[in-house]
Amino acid sequence: MIEEFVREALCEDVGRGDLYALVEPAINASAKIIAKSDGVVAGVKYIDVLASQEKFEIAWLKNDGDSFVRGDLLATLNADSHTLLRCERTVLDILLHASSIATLTRKYVKLIEPFGVKLLDTRKTRPLLRVFEKYATRTGGAVNHRMGLDDSLMIKDTHLITIKNLKDYILKARQQIPFTSKIEIEAETFSIAKIAFEAGADIVMCGNMTPYQIQEVVKYRNENYKHILLEASGNISLKTIESYAKTFVDAISTGSLIHQANWIDISMKMD
Repeated sequence: MIEEFVREALCEDVGRGDLYALVEPAINASAKIIAKSDGVVAGVKYIDVLASQEKFEIAWLKNDGDSFVRGDLLATLNADSHTLLRCERTVLDILLHASSIATLTRKYVKLIEPFGVKLLDTRKTRPLLRVFEKYATRTGGAVNHRMGLDDSLMIKDTHLITIKNLKDYILKARQQIPFTSKIEIEAETFSIAKIAFEAGADIVMCGNMTPYQIQEVVKYRNENYKHILLEASGNISLKTIESYAKTFVDAISTGSLIHQANWIDISMKMD
C-alpha cells in the first residue's frame, strides 16, 4: 500500500516528465532537509520507500516521532541532480503533511498525559488518505480509532433513529459481527448512556456532552458497569481537552488532530 501511495504521489507531480531534465545532463548532487519551524517528524516510513523506488540515498538525523526545532538538520540526500530535483516536492509534501499532523497530535497528547487518558483520532480524514493520516496521528502519540466501518460496530445518533429496540439489536448484532469486534454506542445525554449500558455496549461514547455531564456518566459507570469503556467526543479542542481528561474517561477522540493541523515549515536545500 505504501509503495503504491508514494508512486502515485510522485506521478502526480512529474506528469509526463520533468522538463528541467531535458536541458542539461545530470550531475552528482547532494541536498539537506532543514526544519524552519518546530515540530515532530513523521513521514520517514513513506519517504524511505520512495528513496528505494527512485534510487536515491537518504540518511535521517531524526526518526519518526522525534521532536525538532527550527534550524535542525533532519536528513541528507544523495543522488544525481535529476533524481533529487524530480523527487523534491513529493518528499517535502509527504514530510510536511505527516509531520504537521504529528506535531499537533503531540500537543494534545502532552495535555492529557497526566490523567492517563488515551487520545484517539477519528474517520474525519481526507478521501484516500486515511491510512497515511492515521499513521501521522499514531506517530504523534495518538491511538487509532477504527479505520473503517468494518473495524467495529459504532451506533451513532443517526443510527439510533432507525433502531426500535437497542437491546434486541445488539443481541442480533452479536450473532452477525465477528467475535472480536466491539460495539460502541454514542450517547448525547445521561439517559441515553444508561440505555447503552443496559443494552450491553462494550464502549459508550459521550458525544457533545459537557465535562460535568461526562463526570456523571463516569460515576455511574464506575458504580454499575466497570467493564464498559467510556469515550468523550465532540468539538474537543486544545483549549478544552484538559477539562475532558479530568473527567477520567478512558479515551478522548477528536477529528481536529487532522483537519485542524496547520502545515509547519520544512525545506530542502541543494548543496
